Amino acid sequence: MPSHSLLELRGITRDYALGKHRVSALRGVDLSVAPGEFTVVTGPSGSGKTTLLNILGCLDRATSGSYRLDGEEVGDRDFDALAEVRNRKVGFIFQSFNLIPVLDVAENIELPCRLRPDSGRHRRALRTRVEALADAVGLSPYLHHKPDELSGGQRQRVAIARALITEPRLVLADEPTANLDSTTSQQILDLMLRLNREQGVTFLFSTHDPRVVEHAWRVVHMQDGRLVPGELPVLGRRASIAS
Repeated sequence: MPSHSLLELRGITRDYALGKHRVSALRGVDLSVAPGEFTVVTGPSGSGKTTLLNILGCLDRATSGSYRLDGEEVGDRDFDALAEVRNRKVGFIFQSFNLIPVLDVAENIELPCRLRPDSGRHRRALRTRVEALADAVGLSPYLHHKPDELSGGQRQRVAIARALITEPRLVLADEPTANLDSTTSQQILDLMLRLNREQGVTFLFSTHDPRVVEHAWRVVHMQDGRLVPGELPVLGRRASIAS
């Protein structure tokens, strides 16, 4: 495993106002993830997993603490600057797919790149990359299909290709197998494992799926906004639970 960190959180807190009260969703979280890791975050509902992913994905800002991504401090940036970081360095795979229903498969995959100011100058290269990613995830015959013409597994494959189109440094997956049947879930998991193994894509999952946990390099368990220290055996290795 590489010795340097792709992402590093130090003392991250996230508080929300709830009427006259303050609710602490994250309480002093420290976490480092190296390039090429396949890391899983587990924990009960309300433990802070989604809040953690939102901060890692630059969708939200911490109340306090430091967040370094790919060697840059991003935790102190405003939301416009975070949107730029997100578009350049982070890919998302959502539980509910979040595809645009009026766009076909190719258009959904290329959408993050089309949002860039210089997208018009690279149109041909972008379409070539879309076709290559569609082939990699088994969607070449469906490039001109709309999302409602696809199965759940095919929609999730579109979401995976869309997450990879910007060649991100980090891919975040929020319960990516939760809405899929067991056979399709295994196919999606196998695909992500292959992308991690063959292309070195760094994945960080939030999941309750034991099949995903089983294949993790490392399992990070959350409880009440904190990371719980300890260790779990994974694939015959000792996988640290971050403390």
